[in-house]
Amino acid sequence: MQATLRVLRNLENEGVLQRFAIGGAIAATFYCEPLATFDLDVFVILPVTESGLISLAGLYAALRQRGYEEEGDCVVIEGIPVQFLPAYNALVEEALREAREQPFGEVSTRVLRAEHLLAIALQTGRPKDRERVRMLLEQAEIERPLLMEIVRRHGLEARWTAWTS
Repeated sequence: MQATLRVLRNLENEGVLQRFAIGGAIAATFYCEPLATFDLDVFVILPVTESGLISLAGLYAALRQRGYEEEGDCVVIEGIPVQFLPAYNALVEEALREAREQPFGEVSTRVLRAEHLLAIALQTGRPKDRERVRMLLEQAEIERPLLMEIVRRHGLEARWTAWTS
């Protein structure tokens, strides 16, 4: 995965994407026991087109130019299926801004904070997200005041109460 992360960092340095951070199950492994997953979820902020739209087209073209091919909703980069998730709301934009630099082998990468992973899982609301919330609460070092502020700021109090009571 180090080679994959180097490619992503190069894309960021070239301006193909403005910022990225690892999210999803792989990000959770930085804080708790690994969860089953087949891809690397990468949240991204992309340059806005002249028409004001956000598009993955430039990113995918840059990856094809480097010899990486699409497979379903992923692009296989150095053998790792990567799913690119554009920042789709205020919570994810905040999570990207506040992502932490983390070492991964010999490379450094950004990973969403555990508190934001929890909030995104609450917001998404799938059964596997509920399990991720449980695991993170049990195993990760969570800054509870920060988590509760994120939950409040993004209107997730009802889901928090329902899932943690």
